[in-house]
Amino acid sequence: MAYNITLEEAEKDVVETFSMYEEWLDKYEYLIDLGKNLEPYPEEKKTDDRLIKGCQSRVWLDYRMEEGRLYFNADSDAIITKGIISLLIGIYSGRTPQEIAGSDFSFIEKIGLKENLSPTRANGLASMIATIKTAAMANC
Repeated sequence: MAYNITLEEAEKDVVETFSMYEEWLDKYEYLIDLGKNLEPYPEEKKTDDRLIKGCQSRVWLDYRMEEGRLYFNADSDAIITKGIISLLIGIYSGRTPQEIAGSDFSFIEKIGLKENLSPTRANGLASMIATIKTAAMANC
């Protein structure tokens, strides 16, 4: 996502993009494509302290604070999960900790993502969101 648009605009863009697809199979395909476009994640950062707890598959999340903004990088060993974390990074990376901490992540419900995931993947999504929010709150 471009950092020159507001968080609300970025979330709205995602909702609009998902609404273009009628079938969830197409939405999953879109998520898979997002995952393929994630920045490469260094193998040496695939450590237990960066592993998101509560995910069925392994998801590593790292972040750095730069000029008052949080920048996230992540990877997963599962293609759909990689797409989900890529979606979240696309919206929240480059935002201030205050913006992220204040977000209600309601776009997730608007696109119907949680309802169209298996219960274990939905738990993983909740864990990803919690980890991103925790990183933001720790840097507020």
